[in-house]
Amino acid sequence: MLDLKWIRNHPDEVKEAAIKKGIDCPLDELLEVEAQKKKLQQLVEQQRSERNRASAEIAKRMAQKELAQAEIMKEDVRRRNQTLTEHEEELAKLEERLKLLLLTVPNLASPDTPLGASDQDNVVIKEVGQPTVFEFAARDHMQIGEDLDLFDFPRGVKVAGSRNYYLKGMGLYLHRAVQQLAIDLLSDRGFTVMDVPLMVREETLVNAAFFPAGKEQTYELPDDKWLVGTSEGPLVSYYANETVDLSKGPVQLAAVSNCFRQEAGSAGRDVRGLYRVHQFAKVEQVILCENDPVAAERWLERITRNAEDILELLELPYRIVAVCAGDMGAKNYKQFDIETWMPSRQAYGETHSSSSLLDYQARRSGLRYRDQNGELRYCYTLNNTAVATPRILIPLLENHQQADGSIYIPKALRPYMRGLEAIPAP
Repeated sequence: MLDLKWIRNHPDEVKEAAIKKGIDCPLDELLEVEAQKKKLQQLVEQQRSERNRASAEIAKRMAQKELAQAEIMKEDVRRRNQTLTEHEEELAKLEERLKLLLLTVPNLASPDTPLGASDQDNVVIKEVGQPTVFEFAARDHMQIGEDLDLFDFPRGVKVAGSRNYYLKGMGLYLHRAVQQLAIDLLSDRGFTVMDVPLMVREETLVNAAFFPAGKEQTYELPDDKWLVGTSEGPLVSYYANETVDLSKGPVQLAAVSNCFRQEAGSAGRDVRGLYRVHQFAKVEQVILCENDPVAAERWLERITRNAEDILELLELPYRIVAVCAGDMGAKNYKQFDIETWMPSRQAYGETHSSSSLLDYQARRSGLRYRDQNGELRYCYTLNNTAVATPRILIPLLENHQQADGSIYIPKALRPYMRGLEAIPAP
């Protein structure tokens, strides 16, 4: 969330950010509720003070044996307490309403974020490699998977419903190999790699700014538990409500985890094959750094570079787009997406995302550090998808298919594939 005082002093900037992002932000109601809360809070504090003075006076009268006068004053205090209780209950409701309204206020968008309403308005800023051209009739990943027995969708649907699948044999090996490649790369670059909880409290997803807006995409379980759609939530919350030591540099966290998404509202869109499924796996990067825009920009470039290096190790053509405000989501300040060439689509498809949130997430999560002057400040947070699979298997299989029906295995993956240079044709 944004600082309430800042919101109060910059309402036009907040409204502009909401309009750019296409988000309904009840700012006028928020400011009205805050004004009511402040007025009632002053009244409650005054009533508490008057009650305390009256109670002290009663004690004094009792000590002086002025019992009749004390009883009269006690009745007055009882009436005061009743009124105070009613006002305290009303104040609690206003405070809860204000908290909920604050959660709906979007983050600002960086000055260099493109304007636009959807992914069609994202701006290409870098291209690496050329789209693959085949001298034979190329297959899509579904046909490849069937021919080489890499995955099984019909039985996945039979067992778990639509958009579910089994990975088999070399399909599973590829799935695990790209994860381990990413883990090893991040470990070598100073990240602490974790296995994180996949069932988390609602508070965790509120703190990470996935809720309230993202509930429709999240699977709810009994006992206030939710299945994570990314390990970003548990990684950010690892230090929730703590003072983080940044004296030796930013905290670099990473996790490999299963992820679950309902994909609500995506009917008829990217539903064939491995592109948009309910269960998948990600290797995620999260950075907690000092409250400095220059440092945040530097780290956004660095974590994006990590994802690029993984794609280059996978020998895949890709491009980077600056995500426009309308496609960016409420919590992000600045975002890059990496799109990898998918021959069956004859287009680039999103495979990675990098985001800078400034202190938006940290305020919700209570993530603070002490600066050089010993002052407590909120951290800045950033995140990036180092690799997401099985989606990455789409370009991996399609771009590396060979005329004889085999699949070339990039050199970087071979140590994780038992030394295989190719998945042989059937």
